[in-house]
Amino acid sequence: MGISRLEPGIVLIEDAGTNCYLIALGDRLVFVDTGLPRTWRYAQEALDSLGRGWDDVTDIVLTHAHFDHLGFTAQARRASGARVWVHPGDHRIAAHPYRYRPGRPRLLYPLRHPKAAPILARMVKAGALRVEGVEQVASLGVNAAPDGITVIPTAGHTDGHCALHIPALDAVLTGDALVTLDPYTGRRGPRIVARAGTKDAVQARRSLERIATTGARLVLPGHGEPWTQGAEAAVASARSSEVA
Repeated sequence: MGISRLEPGIVLIEDAGTNCYLIALGDRLVFVDTGLPRTWRYAQEALDSLGRGWDDVTDIVLTHAHFDHLGFTAQARRASGARVWVHPGDHRIAAHPYRYRPGRPRLLYPLRHPKAAPILARMVKAGALRVEGVEQVASLGVNAAPDGITVIPTAGHTDGHCALHIPALDAVLTGDALVTLDPYTGRRGPRIVARAGTKDAVQARRSLERIATTGARLVLPGHGEPWTQGAEAAVASARSSEVA
């Protein structure tokens, strides 16, 4: 866990197997996803590493509103006054982060996939069961996003899931539309998150093509290591992986 400077303009913050990113777009700072409640401390370290503060954060953009991406959003908004962006399809989850139904019940997944158990335990320790919801958010969409960010609708994991393409950084932030670590199985490599966390795996698989068409060199997932071999290769690998 902790922070790492991936490239100029991109800081990765990892906590309990969950990623969020601090992105510099000119003079503006943007958080993409906000991990878990404990991740707040690492977010502060990330700002310190850039010699910046919460007053410099203008936007918080959520790829989707699951609890492990909504994390410290409410606290960050209070500290910064930043605008919070969420696709309308996820507004309800953002306000009530524990009121959603995945494709399959998740209770038995740690028993069937023992490698997932320590990951999920770390998430609980990092505050996964006490995430504060947020309301009065800005509606994220193809024609509504902070400057410099292109929204790629990638429904499936949730109804309102969006990947975020940042052409100036040659990067696409994929949230949970494409990950390199599935927290519900412990499997690694590009893939779709298991049905324990994904609402519609068929739609999620269809949405992969939208990620590939960005042509981005750097793929920044919501869980797992960044992928540096290009979006097309990541999507090809994900398509060949089984969805649990």
